Amino acid sequence: MRIRFTKMHGAGNDYIYVDTTKYPIPDPARCAVEWSRPHTGIGSDGLVLIGASDKADFSMRIFNADGSEAMMCGNASRCIGKYVYEYGLTDKTSITLDTLSGIKHLNLHVNANRQVEAVTVDMGIPSDIHPVDLGEVVPFKKGIAVSMGNPHLVIFVDDVMSIHLTEVGPCLEHHPLFPDRVNVEFAQVLNDNHIRMRVWERGSGITQACGTGACATAAAASFTLRCGKETDVTMDGGTLHLSWQGAGYHLLMTGPAVKVFDGEIEL
Repeated sequence: MRIRFTKMHGAGNDYIYVDTTKYPIPDPARCAVEWSRPHTGIGSDGLVLIGASDKADFSMRIFNADGSEAMMCGNASRCIGKYVYEYGLTDKTSITLDTLSGIKHLNLHVNANRQVEAVTVDMGIPSDIHPVDLGEVVPFKKGIAVSMGNPHLVIFVDDVMSIHLTEVGPCLEHHPLFPDRVNVEFAQVLNDNHIRMRVWERGSGITQACGTGACATAAAASFTLRCGKETDVTMDGGTLHLSWQGAGYHLLMTGPAVKVFDGEIEL
């Protein structure tokens, strides 16, 4: 069976997208591993399944490059918004998306040519924000834990480009404080509304961007009074804009969604 897919990216965070209402995937974890390989597969950070839902307009399941299932991905949710609109699955510019971390609301920014240039996602309320003592396991002693429906650890540094992600990322992802593993963001505050961030994603390693990671970073910066309510987070693959009014409020993420190519692959 041949599966039609679309490769898309949000700020460089690239995934393989499949409409499972047309092409069911019986073993998505295995496909995510095989198809994500850069030399023998399509090459991506993982596999995203677009499906039906009895709770929302569409559903999303996301599998990392190692086959593990993620609860939520901000960049992927924006790309789904572009996919369902431009491929004619909906004519709505405000849609709901059923994810493992709850229902997400997407507002599509459509140009005169009916192309989705950007998407604003209501990422929900950041929760369980608190400082953590990392102990002697890694050279970084302090961090800020944040839940965006998935777990994050934000570490503020003076020079984010000096961080050797391949060395410290795995240690922090598997830190004893996080039995289910954690996404790790290193953040350098450039000014009151601009942060430079790099990420080590749980299950994928170094990626060009992480939407929930950018949200967690903005929330951690506001929580620690490092930044204001409107923040741009620049990652290796691009910049996202985050708006958060503080504790108890929903965090809004706005950023691009880009189609790379369509293709077919043998199941």
